[in-house]
Amino acid sequence: MLVQFPPSNPEVDLNTTYDAVIVGSGAAGGMAVHVLTSHGLKVLLLEAGKYQDTSKILHSMEWPYDHPRRGQMPPDYHALTAAEYNFRDRPYAQNSPYKKVTSYVQGWGGTDYSKTLVVDEKQNPTTGTQYAWVRARVVGGKTTIWGRLALRLSDYDFKAKDRDGFGENWPISYADIEPYYDKVDLYLGVSGYPEKLPWLPDGKFQRPVRLTYSELHLRKTLQGMNRTLTPYRAGVTTDGLKHNKYRSRCYGRGACNRHVGGCDIHAAFDSPTGLIRPAYDTGNLTMRPNSTVHEITVDKDTGKATGVAFIDSETRKSYHVKAKTIILAASTLESARLILLSKSTTYPNGIGNSSGHVGHNFCEHVMGPSVAGFMPDLVGKPRTIDDGRPGGFYIPRFQNLDANSKSGFLRGYGFEGGSGCGMTPGSVYDTPGFGEEYKKNARRMAGATIDIGAFGEVLARYENQVELDPNVKDAWGIPVLRFNYKFGENEHKMCEDMARTGREMFEAAKFEILSSSSKMLTEGWSIHEMGTSRMGDDPKTSVVNQFQQFHDVKNLLVVDGSTHVNASAQNPTWTIMALCWRSCDHLADQLKKGEI
Repeated sequence: MLVQFPPSNPEVDLNTTYDAVIVGSGAAGGMAVHVLTSHGLKVLLLEAGKYQDTSKILHSMEWPYDHPRRGQMPPDYHALTAAEYNFRDRPYAQNSPYKKVTSYVQGWGGTDYSKTLVVDEKQNPTTGTQYAWVRARVVGGKTTIWGRLALRLSDYDFKAKDRDGFGENWPISYADIEPYYDKVDLYLGVSGYPEKLPWLPDGKFQRPVRLTYSELHLRKTLQGMNRTLTPYRAGVTTDGLKHNKYRSRCYGRGACNRHVGGCDIHAAFDSPTGLIRPAYDTGNLTMRPNSTVHEITVDKDTGKATGVAFIDSETRKSYHVKAKTIILAASTLESARLILLSKSTTYPNGIGNSSGHVGHNFCEHVMGPSVAGFMPDLVGKPRTIDDGRPGGFYIPRFQNLDANSKSGFLRGYGFEGGSGCGMTPGSVYDTPGFGEEYKKNARRMAGATIDIGAFGEVLARYENQVELDPNVKDAWGIPVLRFNYKFGENEHKMCEDMARTGREMFEAAKFEILSSSSKMLTEGWSIHEMGTSRMGDDPKTSVVNQFQQFHDVKNLLVVDGSTHVNASAQNPTWTIMALCWRSCDHLADQLKKGEI
């Protein structure tokens, strides 16, 4: 049986001056906790949400018919739809008759199990341009529901400006971060297969996900097109981790796709079992959930950060705690919000924001274009067990990799995909008819279907930004974010190419195409927020240095996706943790030398 968190947390001593206060407990906050406590530093972790034991609430082994609503939320809960994001006035949930309004992810299957992990939009409004912001205020943050794809960036990303002239280069190269990617792989576990692609570096992989027959066929087809289909690189331990008693290896029991995300045996990485609970065992960690931080306090004489002010999320009482260093890991947008909230006579535009770049250069991934089809040779064949996989496959970027590319847009995109038999065949939604004939046809197609969807790099542009809205406040009386963010011409051209190449690959594999789309999904749909406090060497055009320390405030760091210089085409979670590990090693060394 897996060991879990203590049933309750002791009272936190707020009179202590900690070595570090960390704000946020997701991928970044959890990694900061792990690294700093392993260096012997005394750490206080503050999380706005409460602790919830996903081992007990996700119920991934429960049959749909054992749930009163087959896994769906109660009728007085409502998940926002794409149409509502596009057409409703902001804030989205204002005047809603529903008890709780959530982001779109709760519109997926099995959402009753994760309904307490995501925020209530009525309590957490936003204003400005349309944006589908997915948030999880809970110990572990979005790692409790994440999609598990664990990819590395390369110098095609870190030095992208050198290749196409757009934006800025990162102040680091792949050689700087590669050892930390290795550390993350070995400590947390990642499943994958080496492909030796310069633009998608290989990792320290555990046993890969098994490809289905149709996926193997598509892989072989793409080899002839100078493209690669690789097994899904999942942040999942398939071989087990001897150093972590809080996690189990993946044994493919199914149901990974029957709820928004997460893993109730913790084979898939989550911050509470992968990072925070082991940090407790060092004796150096104190955690206080239900702590909504609203200001970083400052010594007006030295300009250094002195601590943070926060509200108890349940009692609404105000508190303050001191620390030698403050580490922001609240997620890209929440960290930007906190920086802008922390105004003083020393920092009138927000702490550490002399450059004026906080909130700007916001980027993510554009989604929408997709193709669905089936492999004729598999129609009517015996069913196979395919839904025990933590992912299907990934097709890394293949556009704009050399100087001769003529795609008509900058940067690149990749595809995620899947196929095979599941508990509920994908074919049931497209098969016409009803009754016995309908069931027969749906079963015939059950293992033959295959689909892909694209994720593309959104260019980091200064004009894409977030700011505070002084006229609208959340449930705790704190000003909310106002979005000034839209996809541009480059993203539209990229999406047209996604749709074209998606169909091209299916046609080359001789798959029958059932549907395809070139339509872009609403901004924010990828859940991959980056930028807003980008790193760089020049304090006039960047917010932090290569170790994620503020140029203006050396004892303040932001270690989440905020510091990304560009979005790349790859999912950001593994890069966030590798950068954080590197930065926290550097911080611990500075503290020991008395340099901070």
